[in-house]
Amino acid sequence: MSTDLPPEIELRISTSQVPYREALAEMEARNRAIAAGEARELVWLLEHPPVYTAGTSAAGDELLDPRFEVVEAGRGGRYTYHGPGQRIGYVLLDLGRRGRDVRAFVHALEGWVIATLADIGLETWRAPGRIGIWTRDIDGSEAKIGAIGVRVRRWVTMHGFSVNLAPDLSHFGGIVPCGIAEFGVTSLARLGIDLAPEAFDAALLARAGDFLAGIKPCENR
Repeated sequence: MSTDLPPEIELRISTSQVPYREALAEMEARNRAIAAGEARELVWLLEHPPVYTAGTSAAGDELLDPRFEVVEAGRGGRYTYHGPGQRIGYVLLDLGRRGRDVRAFVHALEGWVIATLADIGLETWRAPGRIGIWTRDIDGSEAKIGAIGVRVRRWVTMHGFSVNLAPDLSHFGGIVPCGIAEFGVTSLARLGIDLAPEAFDAALLARAGDFLAGIKPCENR
């Protein structure tokens, strides 16, 4: 698979589902190693078994039906669902040598997903005051198709994004996704786009160079 990632960034693509707690432990270890100069930066594409993750702002009344394991994620944000049919991208980069601008990193990460989905044929956007990636659902209403959640420790990023390719959307009913009750959740499959994870990965990685170029201090954008 061709990619615009430079050699100093490792690309890892997991072909089987990775339990969330296992991925979290791996991210924390890799964060420490990158900060210490003992490991390369990492972009990790994967899928989880069904799980609800709680960010640092998660409110108890937003967990409606804990039918799956609930894990404290340590990232920003509120409750999120991960499961089969959803593509996860964990991005561990050293912002200590990339401008030390967390806001620029999040903006670039959102832009990476938005540009990738545009290449696939779906228009998506940021919505003021609402975290995530948004599009028009089959009924014409706005709905979330991707989530963003990051954490920065030692100036090294953790977590990243999720995009709904073809998950069971009923699984989102156990939470108020990202604390936003008035908007729904959709997927590429619901919108009539049949896309294999490998095809999404290829489109994403073709835009990696643009993403990396966008990580710079806000005042210089």
